[in-house]
Amino acid sequence: MSASNTPVSAAARKIPAARVQFLAEDRAWIVEKIDEVLASGMLTLGRYGKEFERRFAALCGTKHAVSVGSGTAALEIALRAIGVEGKEVVVPTNTFFATAAAVVHAGARPVFIDMDPASFAIRPEDVERALTARTAAVVVVHIGGVVSERLPELVELCRRKGIPLVEDAAHAHGSSYQGTMAGAFGLAAAFSFYPTKVMTSAEGGMLVTNDDRIAEEAVIYRDQGKASFLVNAHTRMGHNWRMSEPHAIIGLRHLERLPEMIADRQRIAALYDDALAGFRGLQPLRVPEGGVSNYYKYIAVMRERRDRQELKRRLREGFGVSLSGEVYEEPLHKQPVFASYAGGPLPVAEDLCARHICLPVYSGMEDDEARQVIEALAAFFG
Repeated sequence: MSASNTPVSAAARKIPAARVQFLAEDRAWIVEKIDEVLASGMLTLGRYGKEFERRFAALCGTKHAVSVGSGTAALEIALRAIGVEGKEVVVPTNTFFATAAAVVHAGARPVFIDMDPASFAIRPEDVERALTARTAAVVVVHIGGVVSERLPELVELCRRKGIPLVEDAAHAHGSSYQGTMAGAFGLAAAFSFYPTKVMTSAEGGMLVTNDDRIAEEAVIYRDQGKASFLVNAHTRMGHNWRMSEPHAIIGLRHLERLPEMIADRQRIAALYDDALAGFRGLQPLRVPEGGVSNYYKYIAVMRERRDRQELKRRLREGFGVSLSGEVYEEPLHKQPVFASYAGGPLPVAEDLCARHICLPVYSGMEDDEARQVIEALAAFFG
């Protein structure tokens, strides 16, 4: 953290869109533990994986956590365990490819719905309109680490209709709303530990749930559908979705540092909030009262559409500032791979996906770096 209050020259440094941080002591600890498991020969589904699961379940306030090879795997396993094959799953159009791909790979049809401009998530009324006799599940995504203030309404709607709610919490490690952690609202939730996330295990994911049966199914599905690690009886059409011990070790270390890393991001977000309050052309996505965001992304909406590629080029070349990737640039119902599931237009997503940007925010980011970003933005939106 920079203690300086002096304005920063635009050309002072290059500000990346994102950065993964492992302190020297983190790297030393990880190397020591990986050497230990290499010497033991227990390279997968071992003690560090179990410890990672235990601690991550404690973070989320859930009974179970099952480590897997990716967040996508966690989501597909949850949907398979629910039993969505041959049915429909309601999915936000404003999400990453993997959310809908997991539905398709689980044998179901994604039904895309529009987004809520207040949270970039989904609205209960849009979900209710999309429900049919064939609906097997609803997926909600906590975009950028913001948990929607309308999520309790959605939980109640799904409870009343008897439809499982699944959280795609790939962005939301440590985020919460009104004291409930992301991952603890639905029947099951999927987290990603890809390197861009707030915390990482290099590659990997986690399924969390309070449901004993879902957790048991996840353990089977992740290991080639085997009834047990020690037998060769396959009871499900599973995959190699295991998390290795080295990956679990990396994840454990970042999990220990998660509160500190989130605090870094929240400090930078507060600087952006203060600055953008005076901007005419750019408005930050609001974190609801009672909500805690991990600021995986700092999302800001442009009052008018701009050529984002040109904007990025000018900020990068003129001010050394790289903007983070959008969430998301093109809604899924407009993606060629999902053309057969597209349905009608979804105007809110089509508008906001084209009209937002994500400001640089990462663990270890300094105040002066944030001020340099603000200085660059002021040239265009101030």
